[in-house]
Amino acid sequence: METPCQKIVWDLVPAIRASLAIELVKKRQLQTIVAKLLGIALSAASQYISGKRGYRIEFQGETKELIEKLAQDLIDNMVSDDV
Repeated sequence: METPCQKIVWDLVPAIRASLAIELVKKRQLQTIVAKLLGIALSAASQYISGKRGYRIEFQGETKELIEKLAQDLIDNMVSDDV
């Protein structure tokens, strides 16, 4: 049985990355830029975009809208790593 933390690491985080990667491509960002914006390898970005990774959860409604906004904020450099 998976613990909640395992479920998040194995399913939720990859699904968020995949949704973000796909949204960034929809906004005409190259895969190299997607990888850089998400801080991941180019090969990982390619797998997220192609549906080979992070495909188990599909977001809808408000969550999808927030992911779309985050993608635009990443493009506009409006996201900070500061806590």
